[in-house]
Amino acid sequence: MQLNEIVSALEAVLFACGEPVDSSILAESLAVGQEDIKRLAASLNARYSDCGSSLRVIRLDDSYQLIAVEEWSDYIRSTFDRMDKKRNQGLSPAAVEVLTVIAYNQPVTRSFIDDVRGVDSGRVVNTLLEKELIEEAGRLDIPGRPVLFRTTKSFLRCFGLSSLEALPPVPEDGEQLSLD
Repeated sequence: MQLNEIVSALEAVLFACGEPVDSSILAESLAVGQEDIKRLAASLNARYSDCGSSLRVIRLDDSYQLIAVEEWSDYIRSTFDRMDKKRNQGLSPAAVEVLTVIAYNQPVTRSFIDDVRGVDSGRVVNTLLEKELIEEAGRLDIPGRPVLFRTTKSFLRCFGLSSLEALPPVPEDGEQLSLD
């Protein structure tokens, strides 16, 4: 590969990862020496500067990350806020019910959720996975090795909770649970 192609490959890797990547991993992935990564990152930053890009590569200890420059942070924050609101919009009563079952009993299998609700929850679970309100938390060590689910940090953020301990207590029989 030519230098320009390696720099483009570095850009693609850092963009796709979205988080700091250790220079040894980058070097191995790009088939270059670890000492070359610093030079490649500098080349990429020069490319960004030359065209007035809002992106930069930063070094964090022995890792590199692709970031947007501070100048555009208000636009980024505004966009993420709107995306979070959209992600939280349209939760059906069934989705809220499934989230409640998972939040108070996690980690749980889909079978457990189905048993508590008395209906198939597969579609609702998939929707909650897409909205990143729940995630896979491993597999249960029984025949069939069913997937375990738990809530995510996005769940906490969407419902204004600092931790699961901030969930309201489980209501007594006949009482209605409210996350207001």
